[in-house]
Amino acid sequence: MAAAPQPVYWLGNDTLRVSAALFAENRRKLCNGLKAKDGVVPKSFVVLQGGEQSQRYCTDTDLLFRQESFFHWAFGVTEPDCYGAIDVDSGKSILFVPKLPESYATWMGEIYPKEHFKEKYAVDEVQYTCDIADVLTSKTPAVLLTLRGVNTDSGSTCREASFEGISRFQVNNTLLHPVIVECRLTKTDMELEVLRYTNRISSEAHKMIMKNVKPGLKEYEMESLFQHYCYTKGGMRHTSYICICGTGNNSSVLHYGHAGFPNDKTIVDGDMCLFDMGGEYYCYSSDITCSFPANGKFTPDQRAIYNAVLKSSRTVMAAIKPGVKWTEMHRLADRVHLEELVKIGILTGNLEDMMRVHMGSVFMPHGLGHLLGIDVHDVGGYPEGVERIDEPGLRSLRMGRLVEERMVLTVEPGIYFINHLLNEALANPAQSCFINNQVLARFRGFGGVRIEDDIAVTANGVELLTCVPRTVEEIEAYMSDSAKPFSPVVNSEKF
Repeated sequence: MAAAPQPVYWLGNDTLRVSAALFAENRRKLCNGLKAKDGVVPKSFVVLQGGEQSQRYCTDTDLLFRQESFFHWAFGVTEPDCYGAIDVDSGKSILFVPKLPESYATWMGEIYPKEHFKEKYAVDEVQYTCDIADVLTSKTPAVLLTLRGVNTDSGSTCREASFEGISRFQVNNTLLHPVIVECRLTKTDMELEVLRYTNRISSEAHKMIMKNVKPGLKEYEMESLFQHYCYTKGGMRHTSYICICGTGNNSSVLHYGHAGFPNDKTIVDGDMCLFDMGGEYYCYSSDITCSFPANGKFTPDQRAIYNAVLKSSRTVMAAIKPGVKWTEMHRLADRVHLEELVKIGILTGNLEDMMRVHMGSVFMPHGLGHLLGIDVHDVGGYPEGVERIDEPGLRSLRMGRLVEERMVLTVEPGIYFINHLLNEALANPAQSCFINNQVLARFRGFGGVRIEDDIAVTANGVELLTCVPRTVEEIEAYMSDSAKPFSPVVNSEKF
């Protein structure tokens, strides 16, 4: 008899169908990883706590819920306030859902029985969270494996599962984290399919922005159009991060778009646009940056800087394959940038001497790229034994390990003219000797260029997930094309 079809997450229209089998495979992967690890004893149970619904400060206004990433990776559950347990020996799963009060049905909608969640998420068993201690006691686990570890990007410690009655059990909170992080590091075929989808929709949204941008509009109008496309065409209620819509000098602000700089400048003729935006589907991320002139035509200086970054991007992507050092890919990007800045006339001197004094970080202070998955800065960049290199630029690199097949990474070289860093370099004799200040003065206020693509590492190279116009010629032709621009009307037709 054929196995029953797995339930799917689907938001209708042309959105992607994601099978619950994706999360069952992740759980199998985790159990296999734990069985292979020293210290994990028979009858161990993984216990994960999902995200909680929270309110805005002291009010009763709900914040838009997004599931905790480790819990989502293992269970794919969209509801808040849940727990999950996995029997490592058998791989069987238990989902714990809240027992809702009757008043919930009045204000929030239908209260579903446990069987509904068992079918929806294809787990082996569903119980209520209020019974978690009794249910786990009946399974007689030798130890509960809970999640505690530091995120190497944020420095924050992930939330360890806790529930009333956990003191009855022997708990180990050190074994699980390194194993589940390594499991998330490389992507399964089904995960890659979701990441291809998030990239396709986000790429189309970026292209739509290129058709609609023009001087006189606000940066936030571009942010709004991007979000509208991703939601209407891709079912993406969330973006992967706060949208960065920097134009003119704002394109040199690396994390522009935050509360202090909220995408509120008026776009001016002659501005370079740096739009770094990615949609998120079912908690899987994308992260794409497109840089182009607001008026659709590159000036000679804009063309020179853009082509320098494009050369860096393509050189790095051609070099990536399993086994290469990510730190060396960053240094390769720096080397290309410096070579091109010499050709432009901004820098002069010996390339190796410039590399020794870290001239690359003056123009690209951030890391080359990072892991991508359920989090936009996905976990696993610095496992135990891999330390950050404490050098300018490299200290900001979010991954220090060797590249592996099935990693999904961003490649995002950039050249920026950040007054703070330029002034520091000019005040440093070791660096100022390489700078032609007369030429540099022409680029003050230029902003910056970043080209960011998402890639999946294959056995011999990379699969490019992002698909947007990239060369100067492609961009100018695409932006000048007379095809009908985006019209924000909700329908199911293709743009």
